Amino acid sequence: MDVLKIGNYEFKSRLMVGTGKYPSNEVMVKALEASGAEVVTVAVRRVNLDRGSDSLLDHIDPKYTLLPNTAACYTADEAIRTARLAREALETDLVKLEVIGDERTLFPDNEALLEAARVLVTEGFTVLPYTNDDPIMAKKLEEIGCAAVMPLAAPIGSGLGIRNPYNIRIILETVKVPVIVDAGVGTASDAAIAMELGCDGLLMNTGIAGAKDPVAMARAMNLAVEAGRLAHLSGRIAKKLYATASSPLSGVIE
Repeated sequence: MDVLKIGNYEFKSRLMVGTGKYPSNEVMVKALEASGAEVVTVAVRRVNLDRGSDSLLDHIDPKYTLLPNTAACYTADEAIRTARLAREALETDLVKLEVIGDERTLFPDNEALLEAARVLVTEGFTVLPYTNDDPIMAKKLEEIGCAAVMPLAAPIGSGLGIRNPYNIRIILETVKVPVIVDAGVGTASDAAIAMELGCDGLLMNTGIAGAKDPVAMARAMNLAVEAGRLAHLSGRIAKKLYATASSPLSGVIE
């Protein structure tokens, strides 16, 4: 079976989805189901983590694996504290590690990210770091023990798709841990392209939640991830400058 392995975890779905920006919790619930995702991200600093107290978690089926993230953290210390809080509240060692370096672009601060990742790995966390599409940083994160690397496709929420597929390809050749594209995916074709490149998975929020019909877009993303993964495994034909006849004449009796 083609499963996604991250640390000690295994998932059949290669699509992970967020829980922010939906027009309502009802729409979010339907979109999560339509996405086929097994992993759902929760922004620890932006939601109430106490179930039963009008919390976002009251609307998330326990069947999903929660992936807390450290969104809105701008220093390594903030991210480390937030990850520890998430582990205590949600009883999970998983963390999507974000350390933001700039409010406008929301690009990661790679120096602080590496510092926080090193501490959290030492403390037994399964760390999935959000990083630039930088093969050198991806390798460093793998070397300190991160369970995956999550390079951005484009700025968070931009919907621009993969701006630098060549860097993503180099990252795929550089590390052995799963490569999960995170941020910037806007529509199904973006998701398919990422998977066709050979990425192990995708994480997205705005591309689904911000669509006119989030539930339909969630299903589209689900299908795109599956199609892109299958196309990658199938092995596409080589690109050629000139035509090749679909029905060659060799062997035809005149």
